Amino acid sequence: MRAALSRWLESIWYGGRPVPWPLAGLERLYANGLLLRRWLYRRRILAVRRLPAPVVIVGNLTVGGTGKTPVVGWLARELSQRGWRPGIAMRGYRGRARVATLLGPDTNAREVGDEAVLQYKASSCPVAVGIDRAEAGALLIDRAGCNVVICDDGLQHWALRRDFEIAVIDGERRFGNGRLLPAGPLREPAERLGLIDAVLVNGGAVGAGEIALAVTGRTATSLREPGRMVDLGEWRGRRVHAVAGIGNPERFFRMLEGLGLSVIRHPLPDHHDYVGGELDFGDGLPVLVTEKDAVKCAGLAGPDSYAVPVEAVLPTELADRIHVALHQLPRARS
Repeated sequence: MRAALSRWLESIWYGGRPVPWPLAGLERLYANGLLLRRWLYRRRILAVRRLPAPVVIVGNLTVGGTGKTPVVGWLARELSQRGWRPGIAMRGYRGRARVATLLGPDTNAREVGDEAVLQYKASSCPVAVGIDRAEAGALLIDRAGCNVVICDDGLQHWALRRDFEIAVIDGERRFGNGRLLPAGPLREPAERLGLIDAVLVNGGAVGAGEIALAVTGRTATSLREPGRMVDLGEWRGRRVHAVAGIGNPERFFRMLEGLGLSVIRHPLPDHHDYVGGELDFGDGLPVLVTEKDAVKCAGLAGPDSYAVPVEAVLPTELADRIHVALHQLPRARS
């Protein structure tokens, strides 16, 4: 049911299908609620919390994945190299934790969400989750000694004061039909980009003032034997099954095809929960999954199943710009 609903919405948002009148009515309600909420924060009727360390938001204007998680990992590494002690704050989407939680090596994805566990394993800095991102950020500062907080998602989390905003756009799908939820994929009007400090475009054409982002992966790690890695360049021409439960599975499939693999596509809804047998296609071909999926399906994997880690490729000038901007803040501690 969830997969069918996702396909139906995608056909409206990105496929040119007309917007049904019930969705148009709900869009008006959403837009009015957005305006009211924004007004309440601007008037300080709803509290906005400022943390005692700089806050960088990496988010998007649309529902679904745009590549922001590898951007967060890239930024954490770049700031670390410039002397900062970054921590990553996340909502913990679809996790069961109701209070701010600092992740550890044994934290379960069901408690904090698959994306948080992925970010913890992929990055070398502390990660905290919390429905209240300010509480997660405070945990990183107070208990993990971080002096800059990077929020993975949260452009619309106005309860947290931010010092630098980054928006990541899917360059191929952009904003779809340009309408707000649920009639379209937008969480906020596209005009919001004019207030954002840096706009990154993942694939597709890059417009004026935007920065090109590439997300690449060239190796695969065995899900059964994490120490065993494969150079995907050596598999050129080989047929593989590719499984992706992310916002835009097609990007993952095309990345693999760009490496010369012959891909059998298995797109799944974002944040798909795996059950036994879903990675068994009965033909002995290798199975490749995204890192995000690997967090949840490693226990179901066969002997020839692999995760494909990816990383963001961005100009170092962007990291320099953020470093300088944060350094100039009166409360920055480096």
